[in-house]
Amino acid sequence: MTKKIGLIAGSGQFPIIFSRKAGSGGFLVYAAAFINEAEQTLKEHVEAIEWMHLGQVKRLIGFFKKNGIKEAVMLGAIRKTRMFSDIRPDIKVISLVARMKNTHDDGLLSAFAGLLEKEGIMIKSSTFLLPDLLAEEGCWTKRKPTRAEKTDIDLGWHIAKEIGRLDIGQCVVVCGGSVLAVEAIDGTDATIRRGGKLGNGDSVMVKVCKPNQDARFDMPAVGSQTIISMHESGVKLLAVEAHKAVVFDKEEMVMLADRFGISIVAISGK
Repeated sequence: MTKKIGLIAGSGQFPIIFSRKAGSGGFLVYAAAFINEAEQTLKEHVEAIEWMHLGQVKRLIGFFKKNGIKEAVMLGAIRKTRMFSDIRPDIKVISLVARMKNTHDDGLLSAFAGLLEKEGIMIKSSTFLLPDLLAEEGCWTKRKPTRAEKTDIDLGWHIAKEIGRLDIGQCVVVCGGSVLAVEAIDGTDATIRRGGKLGNGDSVMVKVCKPNQDARFDMPAVGSQTIISMHESGVKLLAVEAHKAVVFDKEEMVMLADRFGISIVAISGK
């Protein structure tokens, strides 16, 4: 019997990587792809694709039900700034949000997942077919963290966990015992740029999983573009949480980091 899986696709390479893996594993992938977010090339890797705007939940559910989808994953980023300018909420979304006390990331995603599950569509972990994408513990690069950087990692880890607990963001940039930038709605790359501008080439970026993170969505992710942004901004070390961060293009990441003199470490929970 052919296996089917639904894909709710945002931006970046994760939806494409997943679709390739699922296809090789015998799954037929049915993608509900967000306009102006998901890559156009995603259509080449799925059985069927339906393009829709953010907020068109009734259309998404209808697409999945028409194709007999009982399980789905939510992958890829959504630029949070679009939530205020490029969204077409249908009555299901309006009703959902009206019942919520706040609209922080985790709250919205959990409520959305709950709505789908009431419709008979279970949301699975974002890495259930790709456990090899999770960060392996250790230092990945030729350059090891200095003593001063280790101190900044400890500070950054504590602050990042706190902003995660408050559902603000997942990463911070620190230098010399001072917090230079905290991730908010503008995202990781903007946080790197803001922090790097203040760090005089010696800052450290820490990106961790939120406490009580729901593994079905919003896992912290890094890739080669992270290293490029760090190099351009003068951020010299990246620390991620081992086994709880998704890593894209690891070989290219390490190659670029070694070229730029950047250190990458994956650390288990402190």
